Amino acid sequence: MEIARTIAFIIFIILILLWIDYKWGQAQHRKKTKKKTYPLRRSNIKIFNSGPKLFYDLFTEIEHAQKHIHILFYIIKNDQFSQQFVALLKQKAESNVEVRLLVDWVGAHKLSKKIIRELKQSGVHFSYCFKPRFPFFFYTLQRRNHRKITVIDGKIGYLGGLNIAKEYVNQDNKLNPWRDYHIKIKGEAVQDVQSTFLTDWYMATKEDLRIHPHYFPPLSPGTQKQQLIVTDGWGVEGIFLDLIDQAEEKIVIGTPYFIPSKRLFNKLRQALHKGVALTIIVPKTTDHILVKEASYRYFRVLEKEGATILQFHRGFYHAKVMLIDDQISDIGTSNFDKRSLFLNSEINALLFDSISIEQTKKYVEVDITESAPINEKAYKKPNAFHKLKEAIAFYLSPFL
Repeated sequence: MEIARTIAFIIFIILILLWIDYKWGQAQHRKKTKKKTYPLRRSNIKIFNSGPKLFYDLFTEIEHAQKHIHILFYIIKNDQFSQQFVALLKQKAESNVEVRLLVDWVGAHKLSKKIIRELKQSGVHFSYCFKPRFPFFFYTLQRRNHRKITVIDGKIGYLGGLNIAKEYVNQDNKLNPWRDYHIKIKGEAVQDVQSTFLTDWYMATKEDLRIHPHYFPPLSPGTQKQQLIVTDGWGVEGIFLDLIDQAEEKIVIGTPYFIPSKRLFNKLRQALHKGVALTIIVPKTTDHILVKEASYRYFRVLEKEGATILQFHRGFYHAKVMLIDDQISDIGTSNFDKRSLFLNSEINALLFDSISIEQTKKYVEVDITESAPINEKAYKKPNAFHKLKEAIAFYLSPFL
C-alpha cells in the first residue's frame, strides 16, 4: 500500500512539473511570436485533392529543376514511396542542383540514419527542425513544424496537407484512398513560400540564405488572387475567427480532427444563430486515438443548433479546407484542432478568385457526396465507457 502511494505521489509530481513546463513555455513563446500575413498576390493556382496526382506533378517539376530545390515536410517515413522520393533528391543533388531538405524532428522520426547519411553523401543539405530543448523540454516537444512546402528554382511553390509516406499515395490498406488538398503556385506568391522555407531553414541551421537574391528571381503575376498566412504556434485561431465572421450564407469545414477552441466553438454557434448554414466533414476512419471522442461533445451541440455533421466514408479524410459563401477558400496545413491553433507552425493560403473557388467547391461537393451523417452508437447513445473516453479526450484535447 505504501509503495502504491509513493508511486502515485511521484506520478502526481511529474504531471505537475510537466504542466508547469508546458504553460510557462507556452507563455514565453507567445510573447515573441507573431503571425506573418503576406500581401495580396497574383499567381496561377492548381488545386490537387489526391496524393497520386500531386506527387506525379511534384516529382516531374523536381526532375526539371535547374538551380535549387527547397523542401519541408512534417512526415517522411522509411517505406518504398519515401525511398523513391529520396532517390530523386539524391539524383538532383548529384547533378549539381542545390537541394535542401528540412523535416520535423518528431514527424520524420522514422527516417533512418542510413538514408540521412546517403542524402548528405549525395550533396543534399539536410536538417531537422524543432528539436526539443531546455528549459521547456515538454513544451518544445509538443511544438511541431506542421508545414509541408516545396519551392523549385524560386518559380514554383507547393503547400498543403500531403506528406511523404505510402498512405498519402493510396498504398495503405486501412487508409486507402487518402483524401487531401494541396496547391501548386506559379507567380508572385512563390516568393512568400520561399521566404517561409528560408526562415525555417535559418531557425534550424543558423544559415541565413534570405539575403541572396538568386533565390528570389523575378516573377510574373498570375491571374488569380491569393494571400499566404504563416503562423508559429499562434494565429490560426484568429484566421478562422475572421473567416467565420465574414460568412453570411454558408460555411463548409473539412478537417481530419475537429477540436475547436472555446472562442471558435462559440463563433460557429453564433453563425448558426444568425442563419448561416454550417457543414463539417470529418473522417469515419481515424488515424489517432480519442480524436473522435474529443469531437463528439462539440458535434452534438452544433448538430442540435442546425449544423450538418458528416463522416467521409470513402477512405481517410485528411483535408484542411474551408469554404466561405463561395467567396473565400482556405487551403493549407492547419487542422481545426488545438494543436494547429496553439502549438504547430502552419501555412495557409486564402484564395479569393472565382477559378480557385469553383475548383474548391467542386472538390468539396464530391467530399459531401462521399460522406454521411454520424450514425455510431458511441455518438448517438454513449454508454458509461464511451462517456469516460470522451471525458479523457476532453482533458487531453490540447495534445491530440
